[in-house]
Amino acid sequence: MPYTVQALVLGAVLAWSGALKLFSRYAPAEARRTALAGLLGEKAVPAHRVLGGAELALAALFLAPPALTAEAVAGIALTTGFLAYLTYAAVAAPDASCGCLGSRPARVTWRAFARAGTLLAAAVLALFATGAWYTSILDGRAIALVIGELALVAALSPELDHHWLTPLRRLRVRLTHPLASGVPVIPLDATVTQLVRSGAWRATSALVTSDVTDHWDEGEWRFLAYTARYDGEAATAVYAVPRLRYDPGAVRAALVAEDGATLYAVDGPPPGEVPSWALTVQTPEHVRT
Repeated sequence: MPYTVQALVLGAVLAWSGALKLFSRYAPAEARRTALAGLLGEKAVPAHRVLGGAELALAALFLAPPALTAEAVAGIALTTGFLAYLTYAAVAAPDASCGCLGSRPARVTWRAFARAGTLLAAAVLALFATGAWYTSILDGRAIALVIGELALVAALSPELDHHWLTPLRRLRVRLTHPLASGVPVIPLDATVTQLVRSGAWRATSALVTSDVTDHWDEGEWRFLAYTARYDGEAATAVYAVPRLRYDPGAVRAALVAEDGATLYAVDGPPPGEVPSWALTVQTPEHVRT
């Protein structure tokens, strides 16, 4: 039973990873933030997509019966390749994003190595499978094992922290220190008011086509994201607004294209350079407070 269901675990993880690399609108920008960019240059984006296609193809083989030794061997080769890539990235580009299981930037840390090791172990166990995964899935122990392994992969994926770890941390703070916060809670409306009184807003507001779609706090800054258009292209307008003081003159802005390139910047880096504070722009549902 432990051997048979490994095909389901590997298929699910590879399907998720491959689909993100192939179909996510942020996949090209993420590819340019990985160590592949330093290794392959502009070829990093197509290489990222080819890897996603390979992951999806192998996922389909794992999920479709019957279980074959060749699939497990291919899984071992792929996960070993993951470990080799992570080693290269940690040495050659320690500040680069992993580009593994999500579109959010995540540096290569011990968690990425542990995740790749977990998948390698699952592929080795799959070598000993004697039947298709669905023959065991009705066994309660098999269900618990699959859920446990997938939960472990998620726990070892910093790209997914905003789905579970960040909310848990906030809950712990509220439960253990409900009145102890030394940082004032600044209403979003107050930040928007400061933004619209800034020169950065006056220089870019004509390009904005929506209300606030995303916002998050980092240190003394609050970041606001809006949908925009620049020279006919869809873009995201990102504003960095002082959170703990009133200083409209300090507001910075950048228009970021879908591929991650900076189209226009106000009081930021020269055009063509993606500001570090804009690299965390995600889809509107990823709201961080």
